[in-house]
Amino acid sequence: MLKVLLPTMQWPPTKPQSSTMLKWTTSTAHSLLIALISLTWLKWTSETGWATSGTHLATDPLSTPLLVLTCWLLPLMILASQNHINSEPMNRQRLYISLLASLQTFLILAFGATEIIMFYIMFEATLIPTLIIITRWGNQTERLNAGIYFLFYTLAGSLPLLVALLLLQQSTGTLSLFIIQYSQPLVLDSWGDKIWWAGCLIAFLVKMPLYGVHLWLPKAHVEAPVAGSMVLAAVLLKLGGYGMMRMMIMLDPLSKELAYPFIILALWGIIMTGSICLRQTDLKSLIAYSSVSHMGLVAGGILIQTPWGFSGAIILMIAHGLVSSMLFCLANTAYERTHSRTMILARGLQMIFPLTAVWWFIANLANLALPPLPNLMGELMIITTLFSWTPMTISLTGMGTLITAGYSLYMFLMSQRGPTPNHIIKLAPFHTREHLLMALHLIPVILLVTKPELMWGWCH
Repeated sequence: MLKVLLPTMQWPPTKPQSSTMLKWTTSTAHSLLIALISLTWLKWTSETGWATSGTHLATDPLSTPLLVLTCWLLPLMILASQNHINSEPMNRQRLYISLLASLQTFLILAFGATEIIMFYIMFEATLIPTLIIITRWGNQTERLNAGIYFLFYTLAGSLPLLVALLLLQQSTGTLSLFIIQYSQPLVLDSWGDKIWWAGCLIAFLVKMPLYGVHLWLPKAHVEAPVAGSMVLAAVLLKLGGYGMMRMMIMLDPLSKELAYPFIILALWGIIMTGSICLRQTDLKSLIAYSSVSHMGLVAGGILIQTPWGFSGAIILMIAHGLVSSMLFCLANTAYERTHSRTMILARGLQMIFPLTAVWWFIANLANLALPPLPNLMGELMIITTLFSWTPMTISLTGMGTLITAGYSLYMFLMSQRGPTPNHIIKLAPFHTREHLLMALHLIPVILLVTKPELMWGWCH
């Protein structure tokens, strides 16, 4: 753990000493080296379930894929941000890169924490760099409104969780993930226990986000710069799913009855947000709403509490993290050239950028879960689990799958096909950097097809 954490933490203090000319090169190389070192976590040698370097930080099959995804994303964020940050003064560029590094530090500490209260603190700490990135480097004046939505939704959900954790500490005497699974099952029979159950999960459901408490996400995504959108879609939403998986173990036997409204909301949200995607005009908004739809499926898989549901949820989280991050990168490359996110004003780009249209096509097919990609693997496992729970869910999940295919193809056709508008002239060609960025998103998705047990969680 420390071999990744220490280089990440030492990075921001050493940033001012780096050469002005080579700052982006050194940053990318440094972060890519950290990402490559993090791949060693995937070599699983422990028989106990936890591989630990100390009592407070450890990895297990559930947190390892998410930790590697976090480390893999930092060099991609730096590659994606170069064009629009390069024109700013040097101190602002350094602050931007330092914020990305600090965000990665908090995320590694959150996913690697073995104490639930430490996970909670790091879960909240990720809010600060993300908020600064959205409100300082966002594209429009609406970014302040988006930052306020993001802050208050997250805080309003997290305060009940803190109280719930303190009560859990009082009743069990520990908040260590090593010990708490062996402690006596809680006797949950009063009304207060039902409120405690909700307090434990609401913070994570807001973060995922569940349909109904999702309004902060499209705002934050649309207003954030490309790195903010990437880290939000790829990692920060996964904090919610990871936290739910860790907490669900302690919430039995109440979960059987109390999970119903949340499962219904999650499944209904798949259809509602998919339908919203079908009538979006803003490209980033469409990708943001599609994230809510996919996370609804993940929430359903986790709340069912079966091994297949958990495995499907983590597979879909990893696959969605890479694919949605790629879609945001593609949307950003189009925005940097046409200066518009409105799809009807920036369409027919396949005629001008044929290779980029191939990236768009593959990313959209991955988004709608093309076989044999891990997106399909995760979705099928969750849909099968929900169907064996009650066959009625197939109507909702089936319709959700159809709508997903519909809006993914709609996004591709609107942005790439059709006649190129007359006002689109003198567009800058795509750089090797951008093609490399797309390849680094797509290669892991394809490689995971060959070895899916890396992201099966506890079930392999």
